[in-house]
Amino acid sequence: MSMRNAAIGASAALLFAAGASAQGPNLGQPISESDLAAWDLTVMPDGSGLPPGSGTPAQGKQLFASYCAICHGDAGKGGIADVLAVDNPPPLTGPGSLKLLANFWPVSTTLFDFIRRAMPFTQPVSLSNDQIYALTAYLLNINKVIADNDVIDAKSLPAVKMPNRDNFFAEFPKLMPQRP
Repeated sequence: MSMRNAAIGASAALLFAAGASAQGPNLGQPISESDLAAWDLTVMPDGSGLPPGSGTPAQGKQLFASYCAICHGDAGKGGIADVLAVDNPPPLTGPGSLKLLANFWPVSTTLFDFIRRAMPFTQPVSLSNDQIYALTAYLLNINKVIADNDVIDAKSLPAVKMPNRDNFFAEFPKLMPQRP
């Protein structure tokens, strides 16, 4: 490549970059405050930030069949996406271990937060708070963390004691619930 061609190419790149930054990439459209509010979520380990609502494992089972089983399989036992429950969760033996709610997750509120932000995969932030509480209850139930008739809401969810809760170190101790 000649010096002249290199100079022309560099000049064209600079002009393109200057024009693009002045006008922006012109992709999409600006987001409104109300649209942004649906994604501006903060649920802390102690439950602060949990919205009103409630759900039971029975309600969650029906929702799971409609929204989740297509990817996670019946009762979360496997499909094209992550396995969510097994009858006897294996112990954690190293980095390649199967990590499930029952043998890995330290805080129950994280489950609600994840479902709320990311599920269903094709339509995140599309479920109501009651639906999310019900799915959370169902997943905790099939992992034998809560009973069949427990109700999960903003008060009861942070009180759920996850089986692996004591095997984590809190990076920010004031944010983590205190363990008895």
